[in-house]
Amino acid sequence: MKTTALIAEDEPLLAQALRAELAAAWPELEVLTTVADGRSAVREALQLLPQVLFFDIRMPGQDGLAAAAELADAWPADEAPMPQLVFVTAYDEYAARAFDAQAIDYVLKPVQPERLRRTVARLQQALEPQRNGAAPSAEEALAGTLAQWRQVLAAAGGAGGLPGAGGTAPLKLIAASEAGSAGSTVRMVPIDEVLYFEAADKYVRVLTATREYLIRTPLKQLLPQLDAGVFWQVHRATVVRSDAIESVHRDEAGKQHLMLRGRAEKVPVSRLYAHLFKAM
Repeated sequence: MKTTALIAEDEPLLAQALRAELAAAWPELEVLTTVADGRSAVREALQLLPQVLFFDIRMPGQDGLAAAAELADAWPADEAPMPQLVFVTAYDEYAARAFDAQAIDYVLKPVQPERLRRTVARLQQALEPQRNGAAPSAEEALAGTLAQWRQVLAAAGGAGGLPGAGGTAPLKLIAASEAGSAGSTVRMVPIDEVLYFEAADKYVRVLTATREYLIRTPLKQLLPQLDAGVFWQVHRATVVRSDAIESVHRDEAGKQHLMLRGRAEKVPVSRLYAHLFKAM
């Protein structure tokens, strides 16, 4: 049985080098396709359902982190097990420590054959239960893979050297523009008033019980500056104040939504973060 893979890498020479080294280290691996951006990676992965994904962390448009988060929600787990996820990253001492500390699979650019062979060995070991029929139930397998993906995404996000990632004090105020305001006034919004943040196009919406503000700081740069004990990421585009959560609802399709005190709209919960709301 061949194992199938998809490569998402925007630099053609590096993509070619990765394919060549994979062919040498893992002859049984079939690379189904190579794409150059995150949106194409999501589209092709959902169509081809590969067993392994090699995602460059930094790609034009949608990067590898966002593509992986989108796939976690969209993957048809009833058709195929979620794939093993490997990030491709330029060498960076911080990134190497972050990944190695979590025993996470990654490939350095330029491709280093010895490091790639270790990654291949880990992947083969992870896929072995599927081959010998000893795989856990579909529900257990999905839960296990989602837990691994959360770990991978957390380590990869921290490997980017984002502002606030070095243990700085959490934000107390947010400098933001009021949504719909024609002026250029910047409001200083106390963080204690914020109920949730939501990424939207070029902005991040900052929602309180009565107001909506806009900031230009990307959500992935804002996250390390928030108190993780207070603000929970519940979707790739949404971070909520945990003590503002009033209830959790599951719709007919099995998707979860939150109701927050002071807000009328439903806030969607990604499959990656559904574990936060399991009944105790």
